[in-house]
Amino acid sequence: MLRLDDLTVFVRTADRGSLSAAARELEISPALASAAVKRLEGELKLRLFARTTRSLRLTEEGEHYLRHAREALRLLKEGHDALMQGQETLGGTLKISMPSDLGRNMVIAWLDEFQALYPKVSFQLSISDRVSDMYRQPVDIAIRYGVQEDSSLIAFPLAPENRRVLVASPEYIKQHGKLNSLDELARHNCLRFMLEDVVHDRWSFYRDADAEPEVIHVNGNRSVDDADVVRRWAVAGVGIAYKSRLDLSADIRAGRLQVLLPDVLGERTALNMLCMHRSQVTPTVLQLRDFLRAQCEKA
Repeated sequence: MLRLDDLTVFVRTADRGSLSAAARELEISPALASAAVKRLEGELKLRLFARTTRSLRLTEEGEHYLRHAREALRLLKEGHDALMQGQETLGGTLKISMPSDLGRNMVIAWLDEFQALYPKVSFQLSISDRVSDMYRQPVDIAIRYGVQEDSSLIAFPLAPENRRVLVASPEYIKQHGKLNSLDELARHNCLRFMLEDVVHDRWSFYRDADAEPEVIHVNGNRSVDDADVVRRWAVAGVGIAYKSRLDLSADIRAGRLQVLLPDVLGERTALNMLCMHRSQVTPTVLQLRDFLRAQCEKA
């Protein structure tokens, strides 16, 4: 594999006509400079310099390759300069709305990392499970689960393959038994989410990706309009939750929650980042999109 340092030594040696002069300019030893040129020649399987005890000159192959090496270094420098300029210019205030569980337990920490990389960026956050009206509320970006009904919004997928999963704590499973089928949900305490005063007590599942949904009516002694509370109840061992895997990823990895019926597909609940207008899609927004997408892939 070609190394950037070797290309730099080669070009500087060709410019100065001397390995020792190139080494002094690059602040390395002549031995390291010589090794760099030999390594590059080995990778290319070409002789780049014709050497004698008194002189060093480019071979015909070296003359030809020098043009490509110069161009490669120029492009790399141009890319580096553009990146540095982007880091310097990314900034401004982003007003972001996000769901409660994902927002509190994951996105806030991700935004801390993003702000450390781009300190000129400021955030105003709205964390709620109520769907924000982007036409009435002062929001630049909405991070939302599910299919977007408003086709006028600009949607950037962050986790398009995310699905809901059934989970319970090891303590709950030990006390109430392992779930063997969807039909057994009827005898379990199911922790239900409420939105706009409507209790979501019908949970849909799929035997495979192309199957029709199997809808199960569930019951339980707790419901709440905050998805973070549903997760906390599940971790506390009071029932079974049916939530986005992304929300639960840290608890699943830590063993605080276990996935039930892993072979049954839950509802798809893609995560998207939404903007109202193309004019809002600034370099800062695009950089945040890429950053959040990478965090979702690692979660």
